[in-house]
Amino acid sequence: MPLTAPHIDRIIEMAWEDRTPFEAIATQFGLSEGEVIRLMRRELKPSSWRLWRARVQGRATKHRAKSLVEDARFKSNRQRAISKNKISKRP
Repeated sequence: MPLTAPHIDRIIEMAWEDRTPFEAIATQFGLSEGEVIRLMRRELKPSSWRLWRARVQGRATKHRAKSLVEDARFKSNRQRAISKNKISKRP
């Protein structure tokens, strides 16, 4: 499945989130961790890439198996319903 611009934007957003594991991206978009890393390298500016890579490297919460979080969710409990990868606006 070719990725559209909105899909790429959503993958980048999920990759930047601390509590979204790579497994969630794989489930939703079918991309492995290596493919997400390649996508981030291709789409981000070099300085943003270095910041993201330093932030993610070794972070247990980005890998479900290593995470100490028991109630791992694909979305924050503060978010309302998500439809078509868009977060509903808060009132």
